[in-house]
Amino acid sequence: MSAALDPVIHAPNRLQMCCMLAAVDTIDFATVREALDVSESVLSKHVKTLEEAGYVKVKKAASDGRQRTWLSLSKPGREALKGHLAALKAMMAGVPEA
Repeated sequence: MSAALDPVIHAPNRLQMCCMLAAVDTIDFATVREALDVSESVLSKHVKTLEEAGYVKVKKAASDGRQRTWLSLSKPGREALKGHLAALKAMMAGVPEA
């Protein structure tokens, strides 16, 4: 794990999404959309970016008679998030408290 900022994760919505996913095994798309307070299209774009990087896994399944999308953070995604957070902490270490 390298402590470097990851441009894929760094966008605020993607960083928040990765942090949410790190705390659970899976979470449904609608819950993430509501938590981030974004439209479905905006969230879909962020999910696609993370999925293409191999950081997020997407699974579609029927539930209560309708199709639902489930998201999970992959092992490479967890490692990338750890490295990104370590880089942020290292940057903050040199900043005096207000």
